[in-house]
Formats: sequence, C-alpha cells, structure tokens
Amino acid sequence: MLQHVYERASQARYLTKVIIATDDQRIHDAARSFGAPVQMTRTDHRSGTDRVAEVASADPADVIVNIQGDEPLIDPTAIDAAVLALTSDPDVPMATLSKRIEDPSEIENPNVVKVVSDLRGNAIYFSRCAIPYGGAIHYKHIGLYVFRREFLLAYSGLPVGPLEQAERLEQLRALENGYPVRVIETEYESLGVDTPEDLERVTALFEPSLLKQ
Repeated sequence: MLQHVYERASQARYLTKVIIATDDQRIHDAARSFGAPVQMTRTDHRSGTDRVAEVASADPADVIVNIQGDEPLIDPTAIDAAVLALTSDPDVPMATLSKRIEDPSEIENPNVVKVVSDLRGNAIYFSRCAIPYGGAIHYKHIGLYVFRREFLLAYSGLPVGPLEQAERLEQLRALENGYPVRVIETEYESLGVDTPEDLERVTALFEPSLLKQ
C-alpha cells in the first residue's frame, strides 16, 4: 500500500520530490525496499502534521504537502489542484480537498469526516457528524493537506482547542486559531484504509491488476 501511495504521489506535476516520513523501522525498511527516499522522525509527535513539520524544518521548500500513507489510490491531479489553490492565493496558509458524498451510508459514518465551506471556498467546519443538518448535499473531507512552510512550522505550537479535542480532527486547530483553510472539490473518491474492512476493499481493487501481471 505504501508503495502505491508513493508512486502515485510521484506523478503529481507540482511536487518536486516525495519523502516518506516515519518513526517506524518497519515502514522505513519497506520504503527503502522499493527505492523511496525515507526519513526517520522523532517518536513523540502528536500528529502526522507534526511529523511532516519536522522534515520540513530542514528543507527550503516554500510549500509542503502532507499526503496520508493510507490513500493508495490518491489522484495525482487532486494533489496538483490542492497545491495550485494555495499558490494562487497568497492569503491562504493551508489547503485541503473535499468530495461530494454519493453513498448515503457515509453521511452518518463517523470515520468519514464531513466538511462545510463558505462562498469563498474556505472551510467553516469539519465534523464526524452529518453536516449540514438536513442538507441535500454533503461533502467528505479527504485527508490531504498543503501548507505554506512558515505556517506548517508554527502549526504544532498553536493552542489545541475544545473542538479539535472533541472531534479528534487536527485540521480544526487552524480554524479555532483563526486561520483559513481553502477546500478544493475533487472527483477523486478517497479510499483511505482506516479499518480491516477498508483494507479488504482496497486489496480487492488491486487483485485484478496483480493477476494480469
């Protein structure tokens, strides 16, 4: 799965390099086995964003993308769209993705994070609950984040508010501290692997291609 994420991320036009960041020796060894650049980080990070910030602190890149390692079908064009959203607006420190929900069962699923945005495309709120209440259209959040370097390095130092604690969603830290998060709608259907059932579903998608080899 990690190799699929790495290979698809490497196809994005606006990424100059892709680095796998981990504190797990097994992941480190797996990444090296297929030739990916990998960097070991501290073991005390509270979130993936904090881990990426450690790597970014030693890199001069102006824009950093945090791609989750559990998105084996990540669309390279979706990555590019999120990067362009940030680079085209100097007032936005952070960007992410959303997808219109097609499966009604996802609306009430707490593992599927929902997002509502304002008319400018900035996030109003992220929640594990169904938002908006009674809405005909719902959007799910796709866990890919694009940061300006200075904002990313300051992110871990921002106060953790009650909303982030209640929802267990680190992206709420930006909103609670008054920073906008630009949300770009994509057609990419996220298949993040959060449960054993998710793993079975993704594995089934790859099996036909493996049989053809």
